[in-house]
Amino acid sequence: MSTAASELMKTPLNAAHRALNAKMVDFGGWDMPVQYPAGIIAEHEAVRTKAGLFDVSHMGEIRVKGPGALALVEHLTPNAVSKLVIGQVHYTAFLYENGTFVDDLLVYREGEQEFLLVVNAGNIDKDFAWVQQHAAGYDCTVVNESPVTGQIALQGPLAVSILQPLTATPLDPIGYYYFTHGEVAGIKCIISRTGYTGEDGFELYCAAGDTEKLWNAVLAAGTPKGLIPAGLGCRNTLRLECKMALYGHEIDDSIHALEAGLGWIVKLDHGDFIGREALVAAKAAPAPRKLVGFKTLEKRDIARDHMPVVQDGKQIGFVTSAAPSPTCGFNLGLAYVPTELAKVGGTIQIEIRGRAVNAEIIPTPFYKRAK
Repeated sequence: MSTAASELMKTPLNAAHRALNAKMVDFGGWDMPVQYPAGIIAEHEAVRTKAGLFDVSHMGEIRVKGPGALALVEHLTPNAVSKLVIGQVHYTAFLYENGTFVDDLLVYREGEQEFLLVVNAGNIDKDFAWVQQHAAGYDCTVVNESPVTGQIALQGPLAVSILQPLTATPLDPIGYYYFTHGEVAGIKCIISRTGYTGEDGFELYCAAGDTEKLWNAVLAAGTPKGLIPAGLGCRNTLRLECKMALYGHEIDDSIHALEAGLGWIVKLDHGDFIGREALVAAKAAPAPRKLVGFKTLEKRDIARDHMPVVQDGKQIGFVTSAAPSPTCGFNLGLAYVPTELAKVGGTIQIEIRGRAVNAEIIPTPFYKRAK
């Protein structure tokens, strides 16, 4: 049952979305735009070929600072935080002792002993409590900056040409998964270059009260070049084509990091992080299931999130995410299946509206931009 719109949390851009006639939905307790009048396909194609502008102010920001900050973040996450240089970002996770996910997140290294942790909107309270719980004994402060922080994401091949005229900060030297501080349209920002679409682009973090001015400035600068506002609908199809995990789908508290295909963020030699023992044991044992990519063989057969994967009438796995792909031109998805069935070129069956439908396992990511 969805929450009444009046009870939903709102980003600083809520009025701006409504002025643009966005279709608003309940997204994890937030009143968010799923699409604008152009529609999901047009927004998806704009990001792939020109540029799209996303409101991601619902994401959470937790700052950890002090002499014990590095040790705490190293303990909380499986990736090697100490190897980050100041101005660098990496993708990682909070894990439970059994190796499953509290959440996935980005770690920004702001200083030798200062980190910004960017977490999922629906998990802000849980994640902040998790960090606070484990901060006891570490000499550092932990602050939830989410309520005072706005964030927009400019994504697409024209991102540099749209953003550069708005800032004196040179954008080309900012590498992939790096960031800097600067002014954009006269507004103090963190300017980072990560992305959740598979395209080039930038995230701009600013004070919540400056978000609408920043949004309007970027939209005005980009509209003549084909930039359009983009909602959560195309954000999902864009990240799915690139096999980027979404919490509650590919990862959650029942899935551990190795079976999710995220072994690359697990550095078993970097110290005693939470979940390490479970992942060492998991690495030594044969994995019972694996995350695979698939496409349905008939155009009319569109799999959806959480549908069962079946064999001889019994459920043997499940779809995590699925949708028609505007870029690839067919219906694709991700699913957990028994490891013995997880071979590229093999066939699985997905239960769609009471029918067992054939799908072919295909390589992932489904899309990768040309460098």
